[in-house]
Amino acid sequence: MPLDPRQARALMIQGTGSDVGKSLLVAGLARAFTRRGLRVRPFKPQNMSNNAAVTADGGEIGRAQALQARAARVATSVHMNPVLLKPQTDVGAQVVVQGRVVGNAKAREYQAIKPKLLGAVLDSFSRLAAEADLVLVEGAGSASEVNLRASDIANMGFARAADVPVVLVGDIDRGGVIASLVGTKAVIEPGDAAMIVGFLVNRFRGDPSLFADGMTRIADETGWASLGLVPYFADAQKLPAEDALGLPGRSAPNGAMKVVVLAYPRIANFDDFDPLRQEAGVDVVFVRPGEPISGDAALVILPGSKATVADLASLRETGWDIDLKAHLRRGGHVLGICGGYQMLGRRIADPDGMEGPPACVDGLGLLDAETVLGGDKVLVEVTGRTVAESVPFKGYEMHIGRTMTKETPLLDLGGGRREGAIDASGRVAGCYIHGLLADDRQRRHWLARIGAKSSELDYEAGIDATLDALADHLEKHIDCTRLLELARVPTIKPTG
Repeated sequence: MPLDPRQARALMIQGTGSDVGKSLLVAGLARAFTRRGLRVRPFKPQNMSNNAAVTADGGEIGRAQALQARAARVATSVHMNPVLLKPQTDVGAQVVVQGRVVGNAKAREYQAIKPKLLGAVLDSFSRLAAEADLVLVEGAGSASEVNLRASDIANMGFARAADVPVVLVGDIDRGGVIASLVGTKAVIEPGDAAMIVGFLVNRFRGDPSLFADGMTRIADETGWASLGLVPYFADAQKLPAEDALGLPGRSAPNGAMKVVVLAYPRIANFDDFDPLRQEAGVDVVFVRPGEPISGDAALVILPGSKATVADLASLRETGWDIDLKAHLRRGGHVLGICGGYQMLGRRIADPDGMEGPPACVDGLGLLDAETVLGGDKVLVEVTGRTVAESVPFKGYEMHIGRTMTKETPLLDLGGGRREGAIDASGRVAGCYIHGLLADDRQRRHWLARIGAKSSELDYEAGIDATLDALADHLEKHIDCTRLLELARVPTIKPTG
């Protein structure tokens, strides 16, 4: 069904709760509608995630929106996720607006400033709509969070402000899907309920005929159109996830090389390790606080962190600093990325309180390096080569702070710029580059360093193939033509 070329239409996917599959559905639909010849743009008004991506226009957005942009075969933009919250404590987060850090806020403080951010959200939405035939909008959390409705900009608050129709998604895999969908209709206000034009039931397993009565019951109770019963998509684990820790583990084959990732409380950009999870000869284990580092690990990775000083303290509290020394005595390897690289040095200073109260703390002392947190946030895509072996790579930097080191540089970024460090033994290394292991050349290089054999995985090609398979899956089980008919031209209401 062709859309009016003069005006973009929009459709919003909201959920009955968090992790019902909204991000994946938007990605699959973006690929499906792009294959139909439409100019599709993904949009999420507000996201909360420490998995972020650098955009083509020099900002940052949630990782899920970067994947959705890839599904739509367009460059990423800060306007695809105008408000990004990056948790730093249990009650506070860094606030990123249109790709740039604007400050930190505690949860209660953020509720007060949300209405002021609606203007930026609608501005970004309008910019995307101006270049699209269809904007697919993803909600956040649950549509039924009525206690937060007054200041909402992520779900019905946005839908009402932009007059965007909503499809509500329930997850049958967690149970109670009839109650969650019907219950949403019961608790939200009538004006919000009127924005919902249909529903989907996601992650179904088994014989779909056994839930036919359930779909009918939901439609009868809510008055919303039944748009599809979507079976569980097992290959979702092949796509970069917002919450890698929530994905099920896999059984590693006998003889697989064990790689341990330290999952400290504010771990960030843990999608860095998705490519390793797909290597047949590698067993990737995320170790939580309170769990020891396995003695049979070949490589221990210190990942990025949204609160480096606090996570370093947590690392020590759980005894991982002692485990790391024992790991190195056994001949193991250690790799630090971004915040993990900072932790490996001798000292971390935060004189301006970028992450909390001003502090200067001792690092792990495994690299001769010192870090000062401060200055503008570095958000840039990079390419280069390893200094010693000249293995090429591409990736991105996303960090606050500068690290000075006396160690041998790990990477050559060209133009005389060196990055990272590796010690004299060659077994302790660190750098600021995210996405390093998504580059097949670098991943094979690092696996060879620890004696593991790569399966010759083509990671990037695999992502595109999986997006195509996801689009096929959704086209089979969702009335996508009906979705296009339900999408409509938004009418943005003035704010303030």
